[in-house]
Amino acid sequence: FDPNSNGYLSLAEVDKGIRDVLELEELFDCKPAIMRAFQAAKGVHNSKSTLGPDFIERIEFRLLLVYLRQYFELYQMFDEVDSSDDRRVSLDEFLAAQDKIKSWGLDIADPEAEFQIIDANGGGMVLFIEFADWAIKKNLDLEDDDD
Repeated sequence: FDPNSNGYLSLAEVDKGIRDVLELEELFDCKPAIMRAFQAAKGVHNSKSTLGPDFIERIEFRLLLVYLRQYFELYQMFDEVDSSDDRRVSLDEFLAAQDKIKSWGLDIADPEAEFQIIDANGGGMVLFIEFADWAIKKNLDLEDDDD
């Protein structure tokens, strides 16, 4: 993952490591999940280095792997709800996915109101970042993953 052996990973190096080191081509295509995991892990360790907040440091690498696993699972959920494959979830898609969401551990009493809560930017569509933040708060869990 660290081709420069400098103890720091950029987003591009993480991306390349997923493809070339882990050889997980299907995960390499999940850019939103990789980006979220990178953002969540970078800067967790309060380094005195000027590079620390913008890169993954060696001490944060294990946390990056944990976040990658979590965000890949969330991306899989998001992709199942996003039936139009446009990387956005409409209200109709969200309403149609209620059985799936229930199988992930959440029975929503008022799906339309919940959609409005998830749509944090008020754009009328739920983006992956909004879905992921909501799913984490609601402790959603794929029924067929191998925790």
